[in-house]
Amino acid sequence: MMLIEKTSVPDAALPVDEFKAHLRLGSGFAPDSVQDAVLTSFLRAAVTAIEARTGKVLLERSFALTVHVWRDLGRQALPVAPVTALTDVEIVDRNGVRTSVDGAAYWLERDTHRPCLRAKGVALPGIPEAGEAVVTFDAGFGPLWTDIPADLRQAAMLLAAHYYEFRNETSLSDGCMPFGVSSLIERYKIMRIYGGGAR
Repeated sequence: MMLIEKTSVPDAALPVDEFKAHLRLGSGFAPDSVQDAVLTSFLRAAVTAIEARTGKVLLERSFALTVHVWRDLGRQALPVAPVTALTDVEIVDRNGVRTSVDGAAYWLERDTHRPCLRAKGVALPGIPEAGEAVVTFDAGFGPLWTDIPADLRQAAMLLAAHYYEFRNETSLSDGCMPFGVSSLIERYKIMRIYGGGAR
């Protein structure tokens, strides 16, 4: 299984001015945008870290999931949420020939933690030997920062501020995340059951 992010978050969607206010940086001085690129990078890093910990896509974008075998004949769990739309399902044979599946053959099962591609009939289209299926979908709370739930927005601000304050620190252990951030994102984490294979 391979997940590829087909589109990225535009800089304009990130709340740089709000982040400056959160950090209590001075404003009204020329040039007061000198740190914008740095602040944007910390916001991106915070968003990425929170998405990795929770499996939730904060800002809407397009993804492509490639699988070589369906996990279940009638359904395929999608690795991130919330999924807003299935845009295409293609079957690719060993020679790279792509065939788009009729949209009437499948539907999106919406779920807070584990949305699924579901067959409308008994089974999803067969994947040929040495072939693959590519599922293209849109995921995220919305295109605007204000579309993200308030607690996740606050978590991203806190984590970005943490990265900013400790930007020269090299001794922090891998995966270090402030307690306030961890507590805010806790309810969004995917519950692992069935030996870690939540479906």
